[in-house]
Amino acid sequence: MSEHKLRKLIEYNNRLKEQLELQRIPVSHASQSLISYTQNTKDYLLPSLWGPPPQDPFATQASGGCGCSVM
Repeated sequence: MSEHKLRKLIEYNNRLKEQLELQRIPVSHASQSLISYTQNTKDYLLPSLWGPPPQDPFATQASGGCGCSVM
């Protein structure tokens, strides 16, 4: 039983060491990056800020008839 506990503690310790090695950035840098992204990336769900969305090239064009059939 004690060997099992020791193995679990060693695994937990190794995971904590891996977390310590992760690269971190200051909160001020992360928040500035987020502000910059939101100011420079257009969100067409907010038309009051960015205007109407441009023509979608992937949208299906309306044609004279429907090409589907129902059985």
